[in-house]
Amino acid sequence: MRVHDNILQAIGATPLVRLRRVVEPGSAEVFAKCEFLNPAGSIKDRMACYIIGKAEQAGLLKPGGTIVENTSGNTGMGAAMTAAAKGYRCVFTMPDKMSQEKIDGLRAFGAEVIITPTDVPGDSPDHYVNVAKRIASETPGSFYMDQYHSEWNIEAHEVLTGAEIWEQTDGGQIDAIVAGTGTGGTISGIGRFFKKKDSPCKIIGVDPLGSVHYNVFKTGEPSTPYVYKVEGLGEDIVCRAFDPSVVDEMYQVSDYECFTTARRLVREEGLFCGGSSGGMAHIALRLAKEMGPGKKIVVILPDSGTRYVTKFLNDEWMKMHGFLEPQRGLGHIELLLNGREIITTTEASTVSHLIDTMRTRGVSQIPVVDQHGKPIGMVHEVDLLRGLQEGRVRGETTVRDIECSISGLVHPKARIEELYGVFAADQAAIVVDEGKIVGVLTEIDLIEHLARQR
Repeated sequence: MRVHDNILQAIGATPLVRLRRVVEPGSAEVFAKCEFLNPAGSIKDRMACYIIGKAEQAGLLKPGGTIVENTSGNTGMGAAMTAAAKGYRCVFTMPDKMSQEKIDGLRAFGAEVIITPTDVPGDSPDHYVNVAKRIASETPGSFYMDQYHSEWNIEAHEVLTGAEIWEQTDGGQIDAIVAGTGTGGTISGIGRFFKKKDSPCKIIGVDPLGSVHYNVFKTGEPSTPYVYKVEGLGEDIVCRAFDPSVVDEMYQVSDYECFTTARRLVREEGLFCGGSSGGMAHIALRLAKEMGPGKKIVVILPDSGTRYVTKFLNDEWMKMHGFLEPQRGLGHIELLLNGREIITTTEASTVSHLIDTMRTRGVSQIPVVDQHGKPIGMVHEVDLLRGLQEGRVRGETTVRDIECSISGLVHPKARIEELYGVFAADQAAIVVDEGKIVGVLTEIDLIEHLARQR
């Protein structure tokens, strides 16, 4: 009899399936890596089981211990399955935007689930990551998985996922792999494996509008995050499990693109996958059209549609959120750049000079740059006003003493929709390309652009 000793041995060995009906004629071949066929329903089974095994080997998790983690659902399912098979208690924190199916699935494994608010900043004590850290610190005998920052996360996908794709494609005989950037572990692990093999295969990342990874890849700095609806893709904090150095290119997708493409995969290819799978497939199909015949692309389909039957797979839910209407994108941010002179300052400049510049140039905020032109800070009118009113700022005060940390960084090829999140946080958008500022945009720039279009 060919029998596994336990369910954990059934993780991996997921098939590659050729996409047929959703691929346009004249495109490259696209092969779906069906990670939703893992026993707990997602690619996270690999990483969760691997990290728990490593923790046991290192003596960080002992019999009778408690596994604690922050999760969007899938890592929790993999960890809960592993905990059930090995006899551990587990506690998970989860943002309130996640589906009820995920919450119920975790509790079915015997896990304790704590729901936290989605729309809070990454440094808030109510953020689900910080809640998990607090629970771990207060629970004797606990092990905090820390998937967002664990090197074991990357290692799991290098040792397991990357090696498996390499073997399934006859030693990496493919032209591109498309993967999402949730924690960043999947794409980083696969990327490291293929780069160590000196493979010419391109590693392509996918990030949703509202996440920070796209901007981290493009500029080295996070953008201003905002809430989006697709689950298990993107993040609102910088994750150390994301290694941009092994990624060749990044693309952004909208909720609309994720959900409509995922529904096509279910209905036209019979692949019962989740919304993040739709986002990755959307980019893979776009690349296939660009690359043309003779090329081969592997796209990761991370999780199962069973988590979303009451969400994007439900017509009423799609109608309620406007996703059954045709969506017209606004284009890229570079369309708003009009060649105007970029006004910046340095840390050595004085407040007197800064005020004069603001008055004569008619600007209310000025980026601070270093000697190489890289943005390092920001000065706003309101900062000057408060400092002068309180008497702690004088004309000879240097910019170094009043500058704030810079935020609102965007890339010229980012979508214009990214600006809504930046402006909602009362920030100017600093457009950065190759480490240098190429534009500063405010609400009026977007208003004028939209008015011209209409």
